[in-house]
Amino acid sequence: MEILTERVTRSERMSWVATLMLLGSVACGRPDTVSGPDVAPTSQEQQLVGGNGLTQNGLTQNGLTQNGLTQNGLATNGLETADFAGWFSQDGALNATVMKYLVQCALPAGETRGYQDASTGTSYLWEGGLGLATGWASGQPMSEAEQQLVSACMAAHVNKYGLHVSLSVLGRTAQQEPIPYTAEELQNFPRREGCFFGNLFTGEGVFAATDGEYLDEAESSPRACALSTRENASVSECSPIVHVNSCEQYCTLDPSGLFYTQCTYNGRTYLPLTTRIRSEDVYTCGDGVCQFTESCGSDTRANSCMNDCGRCP
Repeated sequence: MEILTERVTRSERMSWVATLMLLGSVACGRPDTVSGPDVAPTSQEQQLVGGNGLTQNGLTQNGLTQNGLTQNGLATNGLETADFAGWFSQDGALNATVMKYLVQCALPAGETRGYQDASTGTSYLWEGGLGLATGWASGQPMSEAEQQLVSACMAAHVNKYGLHVSLSVLGRTAQQEPIPYTAEELQNFPRREGCFFGNLFTGEGVFAATDGEYLDEAESSPRACALSTRENASVSECSPIVHVNSCEQYCTLDPSGLFYTQCTYNGRTYLPLTTRIRSEDVYTCGDGVCQFTESCGSDTRANSCMNDCGRCP
């Protein structure tokens, strides 16, 4: 599925210390809200605009088991608990961002989840997108398959620089239904990027690998977490995401050839997600533009790009 995003300025690359709180469940119908009878609410609607805006510290495990959502789910009963309210009020702006991506991963398109912070009166509305965990979204305890896919989805939405960059996410849901895509989407996102897998809920970690061609030394990307040069294939650019070389080394390709159906690492088998990006989101030293992913120097490598960024003083 194509995830459309808006770009942000460098000043907006704030480090979202979002504690990946996962664990919800969703019911069909109107958005769930928490109303504060003595508070006049303001509105802060968060629409489906996220491709990857989380920085890697949004994958910390602190919020995974401390907000009450694991068993209570994302429906009203989960969002109205004292545990969730206490967690959310610790930093409403940051935790609202985590919720935006969490709901986008777990719920299908057309469904929403709403919440009103009783301490501030601010109302939030988060939209579904990929529908990876509909059982959990309907109020059931989170299955292992849903844990793995939501973990992979959150990792795929991480951006080293906190930027929003459009991407295509392919794979299967926890019900083994293919994520829908179109021929136009594949055409608009021709560059195979990476695969993501793991389980953040159990502390097993989350992993990324390069799909297809590695970057050459002249190339760089605002994505960074899965794309890598061959020389740095085992170097993690987005800790706690661990980079583990190439997808084909650990993963099984779907007959369509577009995405991977399972990845086995350290003796554990996971359900992964596969990503594609636009060609213009891979920069090349020598194109005449000094990108923020490039550095001055005396060579044609991205980290020493004389042609675009000049010689270092």
